[in-house]
Amino acid sequence: MGYHSMLTIKKRVVTVFLCVISIFMVIMMRLFYVQFFKFDALEELATESWTRNIPFEASRGIIYDTNNEVIVKNVSAPTLIIVPRQLNDTVKTAEKLAPILNMNVGDLEQYMKRDTSMVRFQEGRKLTDEQAIAIQNLNLPGIYLAEDSKRHYPHSELLAHVLGFSGIDNQGLIGIEAVYDERLRGEQGHLSFYSDAKGKRIDHQSDLYKPPIDGEHLRLTIDLDVQKILERELDQAMDTYQPDGAWGLAVNPNTGAILGMGSRPSFDPNHYKEVDASIYDRNFPIWSTYEPGSTFKIVTLAAALEEQIVDLHEDSFYDKGSIDVAGAKLRCWKRGGHGDQSYLEVVENSCNPGFVKLGQGLGADELNHYIDDFGFGKKTGVDLLGESTGILFAPSQLGEVELATTAFGQGISVTPIQQVMAVSAAVNGGKLYQPYIVQEWLDPITNKTIEENKPQLKKSVISNDTSLQVAEALESVVANGTGRAAFVEGYRVGGKTGTAQKVGSDGRYLENNHIVSFIGFAPANQPEIVVYVAVDNPKDTVQFGGVVAAPIVGRIIHDSLQSLGVQKQSDGLEKDYQWPEEPLVEVPDFIGERVDKLHSYYLNLSTDLSGEGDFIIDQSPDSGTKVPAGETIRLLRGHK
Repeated sequence: MGYHSMLTIKKRVVTVFLCVISIFMVIMMRLFYVQFFKFDALEELATESWTRNIPFEASRGIIYDTNNEVIVKNVSAPTLIIVPRQLNDTVKTAEKLAPILNMNVGDLEQYMKRDTSMVRFQEGRKLTDEQAIAIQNLNLPGIYLAEDSKRHYPHSELLAHVLGFSGIDNQGLIGIEAVYDERLRGEQGHLSFYSDAKGKRIDHQSDLYKPPIDGEHLRLTIDLDVQKILERELDQAMDTYQPDGAWGLAVNPNTGAILGMGSRPSFDPNHYKEVDASIYDRNFPIWSTYEPGSTFKIVTLAAALEEQIVDLHEDSFYDKGSIDVAGAKLRCWKRGGHGDQSYLEVVENSCNPGFVKLGQGLGADELNHYIDDFGFGKKTGVDLLGESTGILFAPSQLGEVELATTAFGQGISVTPIQQVMAVSAAVNGGKLYQPYIVQEWLDPITNKTIEENKPQLKKSVISNDTSLQVAEALESVVANGTGRAAFVEGYRVGGKTGTAQKVGSDGRYLENNHIVSFIGFAPANQPEIVVYVAVDNPKDTVQFGGVVAAPIVGRIIHDSLQSLGVQKQSDGLEKDYQWPEEPLVEVPDFIGERVDKLHSYYLNLSTDLSGEGDFIIDQSPDSGTKVPAGETIRLLRGHK
């Protein structure tokens, strides 16, 4: 072999050696890069390819009332999951599962034959405890039960339009459930197991569990007792008058906190699929807009008093039954009119021509200013979905007739919640608050407050002195005027009736088809609650707010104040009883009297004696209580 041949061989060996070293270095650098820079990402991809996740749904947050009573909760409802590649025999598995799931065997087999790693299906979701136990006892390969729950509304229809409901996937669909879905829903967890390329479970590998993060709990301003009272009365109104609908709203006038809210017709959120969307989509107290009628006169009254247009006691007005405005004859509800009245009597009698005069005294600009200040024509900002704004005359459209009709609540449309907040401002010292229903958010583990809502004062609309005058005038409406049916013995109640004509599809007012309403508050000197009730087209009755809605509000206020622990008062106005009303009877003090002397009492009350003995040792109700004539007084006999 020559010298040149040897040199050539050596060069080739060196070249090959250098190539091998270069390749080795490239491989080492790549391994170094993968090991130290790509390890986490590749490990995650590998883990994903080896593992299968069984989801564990988070529990939605519990919803409480202001007194910590549960309004909405969750109940266990596991979900069935099929891993097709782990099934030994699809036919036998389907035959065993189908009866438990109330399914056709063939349909269930189709789910099991799907070419996917994991199958969830409608019939296997939200199972009952009995179904879950039966499936668990079968111990079938490839069949898993994932922890899940479903929403439960223990009070059925109570507060239904406010709460709304969530769907089968635990997503809030309407109401509070939808508005605050993200915070109530929480974050899903899962149980992971390892499987081979064919999807078979790998034994001797520990499962990985990532716990779900439950949704935050929610406490509302709703007082469940007040809510029950309000809805009880709405149900009674529906039974008595067979109206097209009815709704009510109760708030704390000093904060804007909503204590109760209800609409009829209603529905059970547990079975929302059984009713038409037109029922559960309409939360009337914030959604419905219509002419307010005479309840709106409170705004005109407050504005006139604030601007010193009128003195309720010194100024008078003669009502002949109508008033002419720019060629239009605007009538009073009382044919022939009320004659000569003080302006306090104008308010008591809800006299339309008298309020037209107040509107004219204010003028369009000034009245518009107060309407805007009291919050009409725009949303109140309540923390619920579906609020309407109402419709007012544009300033340029407010001619003489429009000014006159607006002054007594005709020709415009407002929402119930706008009226309630405006009246709250009129009687609470002049402060307009933003209504709210979310009181606070709570940690699902510690139950401690995460976030708390505070009352939001929008503005002061009238002076405290004016507010006192408005409250006194409206208390007189209930004691002496059109609101007498709302009078509550032992509590100072103020309020105003409303009777509004409804407009038909042709733009004309309907005949004998009104929304009758009443808005009341108590105690009149220090309001703790404002209640509004409207009844839409009540049947077989006189369609006046004072006849239909006023007594409903009176009962709600009486029972609610007792539930709230508000003490009775003895310094209110006495009711002016008119035929066929009968004055209440004051219960005498029977304690210590001899039983054989009871006949000497001249009473239009009944007595119910129990016990033994010659003397009365106890009685119910207590002496001094005023009750309707004919009421039964329970007396206990005993010995001195």
